[in-house]
Amino acid sequence: MNKKVVTFGEIMLRLAPEGYYRFVQADSFGATYGGGEANVAVSLANLGVDVAFVTKLPRHEIGQAAVNTLRRFGVDTSKIVRGGNRIGIYFLEKGASQRPSKVIYDRASSAIATAGKEDFDWDDIFDGASWFHFTGITPALGSNVAEICEEACKAAKKRGITISCDLNYRKKLWSREEAKKTMSRLCQYVDVCIANEEDSKDVFGIEAEDTNIEGGKLNHDGYISVARQLSEAYGFKTVAITLRTSISASENKWAAMLFDGKSAYFSKEYHVTIVDRVGGGDSFGAGLIYSQLSGIPCQESLEFAVAASCLKHSIEGDLNMVNVSEIQTLVNGNGSGRVQR
Repeated sequence: MNKKVVTFGEIMLRLAPEGYYRFVQADSFGATYGGGEANVAVSLANLGVDVAFVTKLPRHEIGQAAVNTLRRFGVDTSKIVRGGNRIGIYFLEKGASQRPSKVIYDRASSAIATAGKEDFDWDDIFDGASWFHFTGITPALGSNVAEICEEACKAAKKRGITISCDLNYRKKLWSREEAKKTMSRLCQYVDVCIANEEDSKDVFGIEAEDTNIEGGKLNHDGYISVARQLSEAYGFKTVAITLRTSISASENKWAAMLFDGKSAYFSKEYHVTIVDRVGGGDSFGAGLIYSQLSGIPCQESLEFAVAASCLKHSIEGDLNMVNVSEIQTLVNGNGSGRVQR
């Protein structure tokens, strides 16, 4: 694929105890890197897409280690701005059975959170680009970063670049009121909106009727209504909603719907035994971007994105280490997990 994608956001240092150890048990933490838009960039690179990730990172070795992670997978890092004092950190305690996972952030005053509009030349960054992706996590880092996001959206829209946004509401970063005010402004530029069962309610107050996600009850008609309301309110051309039924922290049912402004499409549902669910939504977003750029029809596009994300749940770390062939094999019905010889 010769179409270029640009993603913009924060890449963080992830520190996690081994296996399913709790924070208070751990005497060591594994160090990896990840973050919403960076995860999307790596997934797309693994699918053969020309993709650049844009952020701001310190000049020191920890910042360089984050850059090196992206380079390892073929992501273009040439537009990353260097400066600032620190990289954001998040601590992850993986849940199991009825014990949920926990995330603790240590990302205040990170390089990207203290960046200014003058740090980014969007005309240069978007040269040759066809698609721009960001998430609701990035503008939540501060009003200055929200302004940078809006500058990016304006520049992308001026160039006719397709813009996608994963709403990704994070209550530890901002309030619902703050999210609605800022995301309502940014979403006027967005063509493709990606959300989960809760995002539309948390950010915009638009809720699926007769649905109880904690009780495992999802109403398809309710989500069609949510997608239609989002499209009408913000002019989205496409709305994708991932549908996770949580049986426990270890077992989920995973599916999604896609609304193209006229018709709604629902994917097959997978019963997933979770190795690591962090980055699951990002892998869905990457699969959707890839399939939409490829011109794949809506139903097939949705199935590809859901299968990509299904596979991510089996992989340690934030990043989805799968290729097109592996995803297509699952789409075609081979989900047995038998050894491939």
